[in-house]
Amino acid sequence: MNVAKSGYRVFSANSTAASTELAKKITERLGVDLGKSVVYQESNRETRVDVKESVRGQTIFIIQTVPRDVNTAIMELLVMAYALKTSCAKNIIGVIPYFPYSKQCKMRKRGSIVCKLLASMLAKAGLTHIITMDLHQKEIQGFFSFPVDNLRASPFLLQYIQEEVPDYRNAIIVAKSPSAAKRAQSYAERLRLGLAVMHGEAQCSESDMADGRHSPPCVRNTSGHPGLELPLMMAKEKPPITVVGDVGGRIAIIVDDIIDDVEDFVAAAEILKERGAYKIYIMATHGLLSADAPRLIEESAIDEVVVTNTVPHEVQKLQCPKIKTVDVSMILAEAIRRIHNGESMAYLFRNITVDD
Repeated sequence: MNVAKSGYRVFSANSTAASTELAKKITERLGVDLGKSVVYQESNRETRVDVKESVRGQTIFIIQTVPRDVNTAIMELLVMAYALKTSCAKNIIGVIPYFPYSKQCKMRKRGSIVCKLLASMLAKAGLTHIITMDLHQKEIQGFFSFPVDNLRASPFLLQYIQEEVPDYRNAIIVAKSPSAAKRAQSYAERLRLGLAVMHGEAQCSESDMADGRHSPPCVRNTSGHPGLELPLMMAKEKPPITVVGDVGGRIAIIVDDIIDDVEDFVAAAEILKERGAYKIYIMATHGLLSADAPRLIEESAIDEVVVTNTVPHEVQKLQCPKIKTVDVSMILAEAIRRIHNGESMAYLFRNITVDD
């Protein structure tokens, strides 16, 4: 029976079998079954959801992992949440380990903050709470009008380093750009290891992209406002690639929250090899591994890529044996249990700082 004596149910909003693996692991830990529902695509690609059992007055948890087809996954979640809302569910809590569009959380030129739009859509669909993991920017929590629990994967990745990386005491934690230095510093302090930071023209970090609305303009234009001359913004010029820290004869462990297009990671690995690192690991929470990522990793100087199962990547693992997975279903299941029972979430955040 999926109906626990205490009255909550767990559904998966994914229409593909590969994307429901995490949901199955979570429900196994909770000792319940997945709710009876059907999620599928019509011939015209419209999303249809049929809930096969009563949810009236129940607390519902929707587990939604995000595969490569991000927009379909979002529609599945929205339609599922709205179906449960109109079926008189008491509370609808989304378990979204990887929150999509999280990189689009800042204004870019004349674009839009899509992450804020998605937060508003989820609230409108009926969600009342979200459990997620390692948001790209922690300030994203402020986009929501309801509670957001942003869990951390770092304890699991730190444990992997200690148990699976041979001679990890001879390792050094590496930030592939200055923007990742805080996360890398947190790992280094917890493992009592050294820290190195990469900086230079070979890197193209998100913080260097055009922000705001390109103001002030690149060319002075005082037409219509004689006498008004605003100071020009000097163009950025990156220095040659620099590694701040000694990686010679050591294991280099690059840490980040997302690994998607791997060109930057491959370039960083080559630089670290040139500087004398004899083994290179990459640790990331969300392994999107889009496009040719498996092939590029296999052909690169990277020895191992370690990601969690917040995003399904079984196909990529078949293409590249260097990709390893860490299971985080334990903390997600415990979060569900604590929220339903009205217990404090503080235990899941013990010794966690804002930089983790």
